[in-house]
This record gives sequence, structure tokens and C-alpha cells, in this order.
Amino acid sequence: MKAFYSDVGHPASNSAGGDGLLAFSAPSVSVSSSARIAVYEAPGAAPCVEEVPPAPVADFIEAIATRVHRLSGEAGGNLPYTVVREVAENLIHAGFAEPVISILDGGATVRFADQGPGIPQKAHAILPGYTTASGAMKAYIRGVGSGLPIVRDFLVLSGGALTIEDNLGHGSVVTISSRPTPDEVRPAGRPSPKYGADTASVSVSLPFAEPAKAVRPRLSTRQTQVLALVLESGSAGPSLVAKELSVALSTAYRDLALLEELDLIAADGGKRTVTKQGLLFLDELAAR
Repeated sequence: MKAFYSDVGHPASNSAGGDGLLAFSAPSVSVSSSARIAVYEAPGAAPCVEEVPPAPVADFIEAIATRVHRLSGEAGGNLPYTVVREVAENLIHAGFAEPVISILDGGATVRFADQGPGIPQKAHAILPGYTTASGAMKAYIRGVGSGLPIVRDFLVLSGGALTIEDNLGHGSVVTISSRPTPDEVRPAGRPSPKYGADTASVSVSLPFAEPAKAVRPRLSTRQTQVLALVLESGSAGPSLVAKELSVALSTAYRDLALLEELDLIAADGGKRTVTKQGLLFLDELAAR
């Protein structure tokens, strides 16, 4: 592929070689390939596929973000448009090379895959200020390295997850989910890589929960019920939560783990107790 971006009107070359996807001709830059959106309605079933046709860059980004947000919402998801839009804009770094967006998990999980140059330093990609945006890209995006960090911060505070992985062959896969550890994103029991690890997959669902100490976290109704149950019981473990709230033991464990990472509860042997911050959270919630 020829260079995804250089100065508008002046195509360059990257290490991949081959034909370019973008036509750098004044007065506008256009994407010459389509994006495909696959909606997986049931496990084991073939997805419903929609296509976003080629268009000028700004229109193409808008069309992908709008269509993905609508389809994920229709499937039952609640990912905000701004989060979806930030990841759609991130495709600009791949030159929009064969983008495929998968909507999974009842709309709660959206996976953006491309065949671009990939993201070698994944740990840096989720830190503010690190960017590969060229001058031409900045005509369509902010270009200050804030996109994925914004997505990361929102998902962490709302109990969700962000992962960055290598695609098959080359390219990247960025997955966002409103759930902390969806099976489609990370196998059950697999620990999150430590902060700063530059591995093939970087998960930031829980290790980045520290900002919640300064900002009131967003909890689901069930997670709030778990926190209230721990307070009412004095201490609680997964078994009690599962029994009282009629949820699976694995669900109870994940909710408790999330509350502990947000410093709303603390481990006391095999039980959890509400922290001072947890009490403040419940007090503020009751006052609303």
C-alpha cells in the first residue's frame, strides 16, 4: 500500500508497498475501499453484514460511527456514540485498509479490525500524547494522541473494557465493550497484562481503574446492588452475592472484583467490606 497519509495532494510510501487506498488530490481526500459491519445475533450463527461504501474521509468516518452505533444499540448495547466515534477515527492511522467492524455480545462489544501497519507499541497507544498522526490526518482528527485514552478512561469508569491486539497477518484489532471481561474479548481466567507491558494484547479493563478514586465511577444497577448488599451484610463473598441477587457465581465474582479495583470495597480474608469511598458513593447515590 502507498502511504496512508502525507501532505494532502502528495502521496508517499510506507514499508508495505503496493497500491494506495486514499487519493490525495485536491480539494478532497477520499477513501477508495468499503468498510464491512458484521452483526452477530447468536453464537454459531452467520452474521448479518452491511457495507459502508467509499466516501470522502470525513463522511466515511461519520458513516461508520453512525451505522455502528445504531446497529449496536439495536442489538441491545449501550456504548456511547462518542466512544464508537473515537475508535472509528482511529482507523485513519491504518489508512482505512480493509476495515471490518464486528458487533457481538448483544451489542455490548464492538471490534474494529483493519489490515493497516498495526500498532507495535500498544501500551503507548492508550497514553495521552503518543500519536503517529501526520499533517494530512489532522485535517480530520485532533491528532494529539487523545482518542484511545479517552475511550480507555470512559470504559474504565463505566466498568467496561478496551483491548488492542494484532490482527491476523498484519493490522490491528481494537475491541471496546461495556462489560468488564466479555468472553469475546478475553478468555475467562486470563489476567490483564501489567501497565506498560508491550505485548500482542493489551487489556485495560481493570488495571486503569485508579482514576475512579478522583471521579465518581459509573456502576450498573446490579453492581450498585452488590455494593449495597456488602454494606448491609457487613461483609460478603461471591456465594452470598450469587444467592441474594440470583446471579451466576462467575458474575458475582466479576462484580466484586470490579468494585474492589474501584476501591469501593476491600478484601478481608475471603470476604469483602465496604470502604470509606464506597460509603461516600452510596451516600451520594441516596441523596440524588
